[in-house]
Amino acid sequence: MRVLSVAVIQGGPSTEAEVSRASAKGIADALAQAGHRVTTFELDARLAESLRIGEFDVVFPIVHGEVGEDGSLQGLLEVLQLPYVGSGVLASALSMDKGTARVLFQEAGLPCAKGLRLHRQPVAEAAVIARREVGSRIVIKPAHHGSAIGVTRIESTDSIDAVERALQTVFAIDDTAIVEHYAKGREATCGVLDLGDGPRALPPTEILTPHDAFYTYQARYAPGRSVHECPPNWSSALIVKVQAVAVGAFAALGCRDLARADFIVGDEGEPDRVTLLEVNTLPGFTATSLFPEEAAISGIPMVDLCDRLARRAYARGASPRHAALALPT
Repeated sequence: MRVLSVAVIQGGPSTEAEVSRASAKGIADALAQAGHRVTTFELDARLAESLRIGEFDVVFPIVHGEVGEDGSLQGLLEVLQLPYVGSGVLASALSMDKGTARVLFQEAGLPCAKGLRLHRQPVAEAAVIARREVGSRIVIKPAHHGSAIGVTRIESTDSIDAVERALQTVFAIDDTAIVEHYAKGREATCGVLDLGDGPRALPPTEILTPHDAFYTYQARYAPGRSVHECPPNWSSALIVKVQAVAVGAFAALGCRDLARADFIVGDEGEPDRVTLLEVNTLPGFTATSLFPEEAAISGIPMVDLCDRLARRAYARGASPRHAALALPT
């Protein structure tokens, strides 16, 4: 099989840059083990020229958060006529904007929590709106960040001051806050993989965090801070339901190649209720990441996973819609 020259892109300006670099190392090592020529680049002002002159067969972006996962980097790759792993510009942008994604999920009939988005405004006013429109038990999170950065859970017994502090935390890093009903259930995730034969759900994972209140940033990336049960000890009907919602969310946003849908399973008095939270179009590939773990349990180890994703993108080629932008050789 053809040896590919692969550019792996990491870093960027977001709060998840270090996680991205850890994911990039895992991918680069896997691609090298598969026999490919791999070069890793930072997402910076020199990237476009480096990619233009590099004669790469395919790009594997693994930049988490803003600029890298919101369609910006994907747009650059489209202009450069370089095939790349992952969702295109529109699906990346839709997935990264949690408020817009919620609207699309609801239109597709997928189970979302009651919620709303609040654009930057005085926190005292926003706190009153949040409690009045969503309820007393809420989760507040930034609309354009991942890895549980800026997420606060508010209990019904917490004061309005706690709501204001949570909103201040979000508005310090984002212009928009998402406020949703706080479903008291089990945290779970389910990857979706499409290697050319249509999207299929991987085995879901229940996430246990014995040392943390929930699946925080520290619980995600510090070894030993979380326990992953994959597949979980659920009924077969519940597993199938979560997988179906994951594939439905993948389709609703127009995703491509891979994504990971996050859930809360259960709520007070409803142990099998499924609540879709969000979709990540470039899930982590670190040593503690869930997507490659689920793929491995389904029979696709890390080296094979990265190799097949790179080859799928290479076979797909650059977008023909932008052929007129191709630079002369």
